Amino acid sequence: MAVQPTTPPWTRYVAIGDSFTEGLWDAPDGDGGPDRPDAPLRGWADLLAAHLSTRRQAAGEPALEYANLAVRGRLLRPILTDQVPAAMGLQPDLVSLVGGGNDILRPAADVDRLARDLEAAVVRLRRAGIDVLLGTGVDAAGSPLVKATRSRVGVYNAHIWSIARRHGAHVVDLWGMRSLLDWRMWHEDRIHLTTEGHARVAQAALVGLGLTPDDERWDDPLAPQPPAPRLDRLRGDAQWVRTHVYPWATRRLRGRSSGDTRTAKRPHPEPVTAD
Repeated sequence: MAVQPTTPPWTRYVAIGDSFTEGLWDAPDGDGGPDRPDAPLRGWADLLAAHLSTRRQAAGEPALEYANLAVRGRLLRPILTDQVPAAMGLQPDLVSLVGGGNDILRPAADVDRLARDLEAAVVRLRRAGIDVLLGTGVDAAGSPLVKATRSRVGVYNAHIWSIARRHGAHVVDLWGMRSLLDWRMWHEDRIHLTTEGHARVAQAALVGLGLTPDDERWDDPLAPQPPAPRLDRLRGDAQWVRTHVYPWATRRLRGRSSGDTRTAKRPHPEPVTAD
């Protein structure tokens, strides 16, 4: 898609999805994880809304109105059955719909079924005259365990690009972001972005919407670091399993989610101001 430096045409943006869009870990003090349920979260969707609103106001247009209905831990089906109708009820002209990652972490995930359900939601949104921003999955080739999902993510991504082509949707290409291959973009849980990672994804979302990014270096790799000794890497992997993988697996076996008691952080569209 050609990138054009135009004023954003959208007046009301609603973000839906899971922890990725809720903005997990992107708190003012850098600690907005699941063990701090009341931490104020920002995230890439909030940043995207701020970028869009700033451009609109600079062009003399009213501030963008923005709501975020994403809730951590949500599978794709609840996103589509609960959040999509709620988003449509808010009468947006732009919706970002990024989900399916929690499903794909499960070995028995039916990626083709996920894609069919996603496409039905995109059709519903587009028929209502709403522009849609989808997001691909991230390339987890460097993760010791999550890389087992790489083939499923690749198939899902192919579906996403085809869905976007068929229905005129936009796509933020997370798989193609070179900067996200750097583990410094990721929190120690290796699943959620750091503040810097969220900032870069917000820039990629501008590009996905056909707008020029605010920072042309948004996908530049960081300066390389010397490789850690093998023993340190093994110890880090073991610590990651104990601290993050085991609790996640335990919740899954109990049929629970980190977002079971949570509601949307920004359920109603409000103007996004400069601060």
